[in-house]
Amino acid sequence: MWSKYKNLVKAALLVVFVALCVWAFTPLQQKIVLGLDLKGGVRVLLQLQTTKDVPSITSQVQGQVMQVIDNRINGLGVTEPQISRSGNDRILVELPNVKNPDEAVQALKDVANLEFKIVPPQVAERAYADQQSGKDKSYIVGSVQKPCGAYLASGATIYSGAELKGAQPAYDQSGRPQIDFQTKDSGKFDSLTRKYLHQNLGIFLDGSFVSAPVIQSPIGESGEITGNFTEDEVVRIADELNAGALPVPVVVISNDTIGPVLGQIDLVESLRAAALGLLLVLIFMIVMYRVPGLLADLALVVYVVALLALLAAAKATLTLPGIAGFVLSIGMAVDANVLIFERLKEELWAGKTLRAAVRTGFARAFVTVFDSHVTTIVGAAVLFLLGTGTVKGFAYTLFWGTVFSLGTAVYITRFFVDLVVDSNMVTSSAAYGASPIEPKASRA
Repeated sequence: MWSKYKNLVKAALLVVFVALCVWAFTPLQQKIVLGLDLKGGVRVLLQLQTTKDVPSITSQVQGQVMQVIDNRINGLGVTEPQISRSGNDRILVELPNVKNPDEAVQALKDVANLEFKIVPPQVAERAYADQQSGKDKSYIVGSVQKPCGAYLASGATIYSGAELKGAQPAYDQSGRPQIDFQTKDSGKFDSLTRKYLHQNLGIFLDGSFVSAPVIQSPIGESGEITGNFTEDEVVRIADELNAGALPVPVVVISNDTIGPVLGQIDLVESLRAAALGLLLVLIFMIVMYRVPGLLADLALVVYVVALLALLAAAKATLTLPGIAGFVLSIGMAVDANVLIFERLKEELWAGKTLRAAVRTGFARAFVTVFDSHVTTIVGAAVLFLLGTGTVKGFAYTLFWGTVFSLGTAVYITRFFVDLVVDSNMVTSSAAYGASPIEPKASRA
């Protein structure tokens, strides 16, 4: 009973499988997530730096930095950001469709450590003068953040940004940008401002001088941070204060910005090249192996549909190197079919019947096909585990593409061939790529 209906059952299952795959990735534009190199955006690799308080970068520190960065990105309004660990002390941030790349990068690397200090009048006067010339800024020596001169010449920190409840961009009475803030402990801030009444309250961000207004009256629940700000700066700083300070300084190792127009051109050209390559492969298989080649082409269509469904279901990001891995895995699928069909022709030349040649050809080619695919799968897995950025995209599509190509070559192509042979649709050896006359080398 099973032998009578097995091909029909297998065909029905294959149709259902293909239908589910098509449903999974359509509409294609919405289901497949494109990487930055195909739709534009910013890719930033951040190096975490140790400090006196944090002598080593642990997994917990990495996690804290990622959380703060995620909060800041939400403030920028970026959709579908990708934040991932890169090694033990780096973080890779990918931001698609960023309107202001420079502002985004600045928001990522700012520590956003806000401090309030009492500043002597002469120090405040000099700091304002240096601010105009851009001298009173913090700077990094090696991996150590060095504060500005006014910071060092001022008193101890009496209040910090960690003690703020919230911050918002605003304007003063003259229409100049400023930052409004609310305190968590209004009693503490009120006591401090009463204690230091009529003194300069210095405000420092990441060791750089912002301003040093004179405390005219006690401040309790809310206050303002004024300075030489632009509108974009007050928005960015307010978002950073709300997100919290980074536990350690970060340094930008690499910064790649790709425009949406260039990304669209790359996408169109790469898809065109992939389609052309696939078409040439399909033609080659039909010309060289005739009926089995046509059946292998059908199996390749199933393979492409299945891989697209996987990318959509896993919400994997398709990058330009990812497309390259996809095309390379198609080559692996074709290579497997070539090995199988060459073995099939040898069996036919040896005088075996068509059914016996198919059975023996697939069985004897399996070991070679399996070995070649496994070595590629292992290499792709190592690349994915150790690689970063676009290397992972290449490794991901190569890994799953090779796995699927092994499955389609061994099972899907075999099913199509069995279907044709068992139904006696095509019985001529020539239709399977084997000439009626055995080659001289084989008869000798």
